[in-house]
Order: sequence, then C-alpha cells, then structure tokens
Amino acid sequence: MKVKLLSMCVCAVVMSNAYAEDIKNEQAWEVTSEVGAIITSGNTETTTLKGNLKAKHRLENWHNEYKVSGIFKEDEIENDDGNKVKERTNEKYSLSMQGNYKLDSDSSHLFVLGSYVSDSFGAYRSESVISVGYGLRLLERDDMELSFEVGPGIKRFEYQDDSTELDNGTPLAGTSENEFIGVAKMDYSWQISDNAKFTQLFSVETGSTNTKSTSESALLTKINGSLQMKVAYNIINNSEVDDGKESTDTETSLTLVYSF
Repeated sequence: MKVKLLSMCVCAVVMSNAYAEDIKNEQAWEVTSEVGAIITSGNTETTTLKGNLKAKHRLENWHNEYKVSGIFKEDEIENDDGNKVKERTNEKYSLSMQGNYKLDSDSSHLFVLGSYVSDSFGAYRSESVISVGYGLRLLERDDMELSFEVGPGIKRFEYQDDSTELDNGTPLAGTSENEFIGVAKMDYSWQISDNAKFTQLFSVETGSTNTKSTSESALLTKINGSLQMKVAYNIINNSEVDDGKESTDTETSLTLVYSF
C-alpha cells in the first residue's frame, strides 16, 4: 500500500506539471500538490505518508474543483510470540469533484458534488456522497473570505468487516446502506501577511443513521514564490460508531505545498 500512496504523490507532481502550460496561457487552472512523510528506524520503526492534489478550473460560467488525497501509516509492533512485525495502523484515500455554476451575482452559485472515501480503520469502510445545493460568499475582502454552502444529498456507506452493528438482530458487517442526507460547508481564509495564511474548513453531513462533522484548521507560510509549509489540525467526528471505536479522529500534519 506504501507503493500506492507513493504513486499518488508522484502523480500529484506530474499532473501539476501537466497543468502548468494551461495556467501560463489562461490562468484558468489553479493547482496545488501537497506531500509529507515521516519514516523512523532504530528502536521504533514507523512509516507515515500523506499526499494531496487539489485543482481549481475557472471557466466563464463554471468554477470546478477536484481533490485527491491519501494517508498511509505503518508501525512496528510486537506480536503475541514476541516477534516484531509491521502492521498498518491507518490507510485512507478520498476523491471528490465539485462543479459550481455562477448565478447572476458573482457571490452566489449552484453546486453539484460527488465524493468517495475509503477508510480501512474509520467508522465506516467506505462512503459515497452525491449532493446538490446553493452556495453564497458571505464575506469578501482583500485579505479575508468567508463562504457557505448547503443542500440535500444521497449517501451510500459500507460497514467495516468487523462491525458489531445489528439491524433487528442481523449483523451489518460488510453490508451497505443508502440514506438521504443534508450537507453544509463553511470555508474561511485570512491572508495574515504576504507570507502567512490561515484557513478554516468545516463541513457536516447529517442523516438518520449518522452525523459526520469534519474540520480542518491550517496555517500556511511561504518559503518561496511557489513553495509553502503547511501545519494542519484535522478533526472527524461521527455521532454513531461501533462499540470499541472512538467517535472522534484527529490528525496533526506538517507538509510541503507546491502551487502553480
């Protein structure tokens, strides 16, 4: 699986270079690739890889967004026989595509969103969402922006293979369900200075089975014209989880971001 995520990171850089020519010609594309890795050896052996690719495509009436991300973690542990073995402790991949159609006012739009998340150690094995809705830019200044989106959607989620959830006495492990949900997202950015930027993203997906809340707080500092360092703190909360699983997952990361 490390090869899978490393390939994703390489693809992020390759795809970024592929878009560079379009950006030079029309500035229609905005692309950022983000890569981070922690590898330790000696008394403790761990491997953590994280990669993201984000692309924004601005057209006359449409503003489209594409995102691919992944994280992989492997730790060395001691098994029951006293031998040291490597074991995956985190593996998550996600993909999302969103099209935003501009309305008469530049500050409002209609959107259609499709997303997929595969999480081997999360509350659910996989989650797929299709939603539509309305978005509004609530604040726009030279150094600050705040936008909001809300709408209905459909969610399909798969229970983990070791899930203990029951439906009228029937085990739900490995099965999938569909439900209607409401989605909402708040996106805030503050250009603190020429070299520093703070961003805050908060989103909610709520349905009859579960309410999922996601938050990312990040500080980006510019190293040079295209390269930035990013410190981020992520929180994912699920209102309904299996016994023995935590309802809240957190992640603190330090990555390098290359922008076009």
